[in-house]
Amino acid sequence: MVKISPSLLASDFGNLRSEIKKLENAGAEWLHFDVMDGVFVPNITFGPALIKSVRQDTGLIFDVHLMIEKPEKKLEWFAKAGADIITVHYEACDNIKQTLQQIRRLGCRAGVSIKPATPLQVLEPLLEYIDVILIMTVEPGFGGQKFMEDKVYKIEQLKEMALPYPIEIEVDGGINAQTSGLCINAGADILVAGTAIFKDDNYQENIANLRKGEKQCNI
Repeated sequence: MVKISPSLLASDFGNLRSEIKKLENAGAEWLHFDVMDGVFVPNITFGPALIKSVRQDTGLIFDVHLMIEKPEKKLEWFAKAGADIITVHYEACDNIKQTLQQIRRLGCRAGVSIKPATPLQVLEPLLEYIDVILIMTVEPGFGGQKFMEDKVYKIEQLKEMALPYPIEIEVDGGINAQTSGLCINAGADILVAGTAIFKDDNYQENIANLRKGEKQCNI
């Protein structure tokens, strides 16, 4: 079954602990933390202090997406804060192989993300060092963007390219009840969604609607 990783960037930060509990009760498996530095992307969000502050509140997987320059300098901060998965951008690293190895040495699963324009082939020499690959179907840095349907082919190609490595494929950007089926059908294992989940108080129903694409694919 496809996993759902709600992007907390779209949540009510004034009631974050309550939001996390509601997401857990609604059936989410992961929690997605979008960390932005105002350099690699224009926005600035939060850092390891926020992640640490809620780590004891839930057993959900903490899926930390670093949209920051030179992430290798900050990895230990996020590992100590409680990250289970640390995903860095291929485009932001001076030495991506060493960065992925460092993440694993810190006891976390190693993730790598690529921007929509970056070709998949750059990841081929790195597959043995990767646990999760995050495909962006919007430009990183802002929520609420339109899903880039022409990037779905990357999921299909990656599914084939990653064999025989046990890599999970995550998709982030414009995921909703209409686009989730496209991603699942192409081979996605994890869907990141913000607005589609937090648009109203019906988190359980909204998460279930994201999963309906899976049922449609199996008909």
